[in-house]
Amino acid sequence: MDLRTTGAPPDARERQAVDSVLGPPESGWAGGERTPGDGRAAAGGLARARRRRQVLLPALHALQDRVGWISLPALGYLCQRLDLAPAEAYGVASAYALFSFEPGPPVVVHVCDDVACRAACGGDPAAVLAARVGPAGSGATLTWQPSPCLGHCEHGSAALVLETGEPGARMTLAPFAAGDIERIRSLGGSLGGALDPDVLPAPRAIVPQAAGEGLRILRRVGRIDPASIDAYRAAGGYEALRRALQLGPAGVIGELKESKLLGRGGAAFPTGTKWEAVARNPARPHYFVANADESEPGTFKDRVLIDHDPYAVVEALTVAGLTTGAEQGFVYVRGEYPLAVARLEHAAAEARSRGLLGEDVMGSGLRFDLEVRRGAGAYIAGEETALFNSIEGRRPEPRNKPPYPVDRGLFDKPTGVNNVETLLSVLEVLTVGGGAYARLGTPESTGTRLFCLSGRVVRPGLYELEMGTTLRALLTMGGGVAGGRPLRAVLLGGAAGSFVGPDELDLPLSFEGVRAAGATLGSGVVVVLDDTVDVADIVRRVARFFRDESCGQCVPCRVGTQRQEEALGRLAAGRPLGSLDAELALLSDLDAVMRDASICGLGQTASSLVASALRRGLLSPAHGGPGAGPVADGRSAI
Repeated sequence: MDLRTTGAPPDARERQAVDSVLGPPESGWAGGERTPGDGRAAAGGLARARRRRQVLLPALHALQDRVGWISLPALGYLCQRLDLAPAEAYGVASAYALFSFEPGPPVVVHVCDDVACRAACGGDPAAVLAARVGPAGSGATLTWQPSPCLGHCEHGSAALVLETGEPGARMTLAPFAAGDIERIRSLGGSLGGALDPDVLPAPRAIVPQAAGEGLRILRRVGRIDPASIDAYRAAGGYEALRRALQLGPAGVIGELKESKLLGRGGAAFPTGTKWEAVARNPARPHYFVANADESEPGTFKDRVLIDHDPYAVVEALTVAGLTTGAEQGFVYVRGEYPLAVARLEHAAAEARSRGLLGEDVMGSGLRFDLEVRRGAGAYIAGEETALFNSIEGRRPEPRNKPPYPVDRGLFDKPTGVNNVETLLSVLEVLTVGGGAYARLGTPESTGTRLFCLSGRVVRPGLYELEMGTTLRALLTMGGGVAGGRPLRAVLLGGAAGSFVGPDELDLPLSFEGVRAAGATLGSGVVVVLDDTVDVADIVRRVARFFRDESCGQCVPCRVGTQRQEEALGRLAAGRPLGSLDAELALLSDLDAVMRDASICGLGQTASSLVASALRRGLLSPAHGGPGAGPVADGRSAI
């Protein structure tokens, strides 16, 4: 017997929110009105209810968006509709930072306080904001709270504004300043006017390069209307899909193998090999997933691509699906990207209406369709198997491997998964040909790569360079260190990356080049740190990030990230446990245990930046203390 001690029944708004996703209940068994027939049978049956579990995350979003929180009665009603134990549903919902189990103000502003914004602002943006507008969590109609990276690092500061209600609102402000809080308050509880750029600031251009500077993946970004499918097609859109249909699956895979394209998500696995493994798997059906849950601090490339070239994402996923024998695809977008979700859904609808998606793609007789899924604030969901669990309505926790996704992935079926940059690189391979693509870059790292340049640099933004270009060349393109200050270090690869010193600027940005230097390209993060930045503060923020984002499934990661943050806190306070050497030995031991024994990449790399900082002596007092860096001028100053 399933005891459901959820208190009072859900109110009308909560029922409407759930029903907006699931449709009206069919019987008393599913939360509807009791009928005479309910005494003899339950419509649909248990098997059907279990198949519908995959809509759990969208239904939780509906409750959060419309009501502002997830009450126990609302959760109980949702579980009744899905025939799901409340404990299971609570376990899923509690894994996401954007869901609340307590009522709060109708407007919540999530303010980024992560590494790129700290570097650009010269300190902790949340601390400055608290001093100016009041502490986090206070306010009857509007409150704010600190947030991990929001993926707008090139603007120096960012905030995600969420308004509860129907229709409610979700928007990003980048750059963000304390005065924007007062502007939002002045709107009187309705954010509709905030979409007007005359009310709140519009972001500046984010692709500093000109179209003739070797741009391939970025050549349309900022230069065509992202809402127009005709503009996309006039700029060469859907020619790659046409060629893919002419080549057939084997031909496309052959081009990918000839191109030597490696995945751009961090693992650098050969794309053609992965697609071939899915295509040849006899089990059916197949699925293909575009992983757009980029939550690595300092990363914003997928957001730029989706916001400004959404039809390319739809086209690339269609190519992937048809090549690997999948008829259904998913784009999993992080919940902090409201514009990306809206533009992808619009692009998919337009493509569907033109016969470029759906039952008969481009008149080929082949079927492929896609669904956009919104994450809810869980960094771990970017791990591919945790992402599958999230889509299926389960906790976003990584699975043990093997089996690998190409054999048993989403819904336990063969699944291909790539990040957005990799998928758009496939379009380029099909456009120029595998051989021509292989001649770009280096023999081991072919093609171009996107780099997210932020921090203390003159022209932050998204840059596209041939693989093998030096770090010095990238910084030169970005105008060098802001204000002509001395360069202290470059954070390369993101929170799971490493520090590179001023004497290593001739490092080639290729997979083999950074590997030889003991570094990693990761997700393409390049955060510039000058002599005013408190590097120790950056490292402690990274440690807190991994402690917060650990799913807790395995002990090495769950306990190791906690102990790592505690040790760094003691070192920062000048109160080591025992001696300094003992603390450093503890951090070294934690690094070894997490790297060797964690289930997934989060735990395996959670200590990489800490270890890098210790090796380079960046945590010593000579490298600055809290608050040492001046706040940047302009709107990037909180």
